[in-house]
Amino acid sequence: MNDALLYKLNNGLSIPALGVGCWMGQVGESDQVRQMIVWALELGYRHIDTASNYGNEESVGKGLRDSGVDRAEVFITTKLASEDHGRVSAALDESLVKLGTSYVDLFLMHWPQALTKTGEALPPDASPTIAETWREMEILVETGKAKSIGVSNFSIKLLDKLLESARIIPAINQVEAHPCLPQHSLLEYCRHKGLLLTAYSPVAKNKLSGNDVLGEIAAKHNATVAQVLLSWGIGRSTIVIPKSANLERLKENLTLISLSPEEMRIINELHKEEGMHHSVCGFHSAALGGSCFGWTYEQLGWEMALGGVVPR
Repeated sequence: MNDALLYKLNNGLSIPALGVGCWMGQVGESDQVRQMIVWALELGYRHIDTASNYGNEESVGKGLRDSGVDRAEVFITTKLASEDHGRVSAALDESLVKLGTSYVDLFLMHWPQALTKTGEALPPDASPTIAETWREMEILVETGKAKSIGVSNFSIKLLDKLLESARIIPAINQVEAHPCLPQHSLLEYCRHKGLLLTAYSPVAKNKLSGNDVLGEIAAKHNATVAQVLLSWGIGRSTIVIPKSANLERLKENLTLISLSPEEMRIINELHKEEGMHHSVCGFHSAALGGSCFGWTYEQLGWEMALGGVVPR
């Protein structure tokens, strides 16, 4: 990858600003995932993002081996499942076996809430707490099994809580981020605290492909709307991890464009239009007055009306 597309983490290591995400919309190993990784690495991608919960770490590992690209050239991220908050080291060992590697470049706490094996969410003050899980993740850095550690789906409220006791500042906070949910306040907070922000669903699951404003910008640059959105994401210094099992789209996603300050401003403010500010993800529930995986929006630190998210 071009050096211009590398960001420095707060531990001095580098991470490619553009990666390929491996959530395929359903859990499980598949040759589709293996092929996607082979294509991506052949095209020049050097950042792969997966998770234990995706159930496809073995396919990712096979793709890496089949590509012939040296392991040391690829930045691999995987994530700790909420069911494994009480067994952090063992969970990473299992992921390493599936991936076929002795270390990952980044290990994320996938969600702040700990779940029982039956999927019941423990309250925030129940053990293992965020702080207890994080302490176990910090130990992994000392072992070398995780070069960097970070979090995912953390709000400002929960980052404040974590940082009260953290010995290692998270390198990354990975959250849903796109023009419908730009996370401006959270991004600024992360910058202030020395974290980078990784955007998942950076092209909003293609729900903005027909947007007139974005279409006009794309036409001006002879680009696709997806290329505009990825360029906007990187233009605001976030890491973007789009997923595509389509070879041509993988190629397209590597081609970034230079957006003007005015175009960046327009996209930054797109969420202010009526009906635009919302999540595009399906993990929200009306239970408990609005929740995600058993924690209320208040516990997660999100100001939320069902169908529209405003993280604090």
